[in-house]
Amino acid sequence: MDTLVFGTDGWRDIIGERFTFENVSRVAQAYADYLHEEGTPSAVVGYDTRFNGALFARRVAEVLAANGVAVRLSESYLPTPALSFAVKHYGVGGGVMLTASHNPPPYSGFKLKGPYGGGATDAIYKGVSARVTTTGPDAVRPFDARKHTLTTFDVRTAYYDALARLVDLDLLRSFTGTLVHDAMGGAGVGWLRGFAEHARLPLTVRELRGEPTPMFYGVNPEPIPQNLEPTLDFMRASDAVFATATDGDADRLGLVLPGGTFFNSHQILALLLSTLFDKGLRGQVVKTFTTSRIVERLAQKRGLAVLETPVGFKYIVDAMLGGEVLIGGEESGGIGVRGHIPERDGLANTLLVLEAVVRSGKGVAELFSALERDAEWQHAYDRVDLRLSGNALKDAVLAALADPPAAFAGRTVESVETLDGVKLNLSGKAWLLFRASGTEPVLRIYCEAQSAQEVETILTEAQTFVSGLDRTV
Repeated sequence: MDTLVFGTDGWRDIIGERFTFENVSRVAQAYADYLHEEGTPSAVVGYDTRFNGALFARRVAEVLAANGVAVRLSESYLPTPALSFAVKHYGVGGGVMLTASHNPPPYSGFKLKGPYGGGATDAIYKGVSARVTTTGPDAVRPFDARKHTLTTFDVRTAYYDALARLVDLDLLRSFTGTLVHDAMGGAGVGWLRGFAEHARLPLTVRELRGEPTPMFYGVNPEPIPQNLEPTLDFMRASDAVFATATDGDADRLGLVLPGGTFFNSHQILALLLSTLFDKGLRGQVVKTFTTSRIVERLAQKRGLAVLETPVGFKYIVDAMLGGEVLIGGEESGGIGVRGHIPERDGLANTLLVLEAVVRSGKGVAELFSALERDAEWQHAYDRVDLRLSGNALKDAVLAALADPPAAFAGRTVESVETLDGVKLNLSGKAWLLFRASGTEPVLRIYCEAQSAQEVETILTEAQTFVSGLDRTV
């Protein structure tokens, strides 16, 4: 029996290896048992555009139904935030989204949703994953079409109505320009254009890579520069207001500005924080450990409390469920906002950025430059992922940083933080974070400084530091 590992946002594996109908059935059975023990035996099931997504989703729905769970199965692929919204909309006990998000095309995954209509908390995942370890194929209850009923659902219209309540529709109806949407072949295909039509916006949505495909046009469906060459090229000569790129299940986003400049998740989070504040909304600002300091500086300027969490949107969900949160975001492009579901939503956040542009009459780059001046912080950021020879080197790096040097890359180490990895706060408004993968021999190194050249220099020194330790392991 395969051992299935649950990460920060569910279980993911390669289709046909560990991600099989047998193992998917085991996880579905464990989830059915969990829902019954919680006293909430009802759920919705959805899927993205990955290979066999519809068939895997149907299998999950069949197992749930065979266990007496009242289940609704999505009629077609849909974005993860729409599936999360469906949980709340139908008032069910939870949800399953078959997706591997931004991972490469060979992968699929099993995401869980809580009854509040958002990403599952750590407690939910622990409750289900513990049951999976003792659930073998023989424990899966068989589906009988003569006894068990599957109901389908289409939540598109209700989800669009929720987006319409989140943004200022009257303001957006005054904009007659063009917005570009690169769905990367993922579950966001057609959904922004569909919203514009539903809300009767004069906005033109120009779609790039707008056909659903399990191969995601030959790239990993993660909206970062190396995967967005067609969009970068298009925007170099386009007069569109900006381009938004959504990942495989459309819960994350990245932007490309006129001229072909990439606008990253940290910048989007900062811009949305300011946008919500200017709309009169208040609350706590939540950011993960790898996120830019410009976010906390802007929050502090506005008198807003800041909570920093380990990496993983589930920690942001915990905060959103526990109190009044204005906005919560992570380095990988997932952002949740007040007034919506406690979930990442690349489509909703695209519309909020558009609203900020229309309201101000300024471009995204101009708006962010003003935020940098306000925060007295020039944002430059990058990350490298080092695939190591083994876990021994990973452990050696973190052990060496347990007693950190007084200086690194020619800068004084002013303080050290260990919330998730080891972060060295350096002189000159810079920081460097070493963070190990929990499942594979990968060391992630993050850096923020006041210029791209400074970031490059510090990251080069960090890689040299790791190489030096490699010779001693």
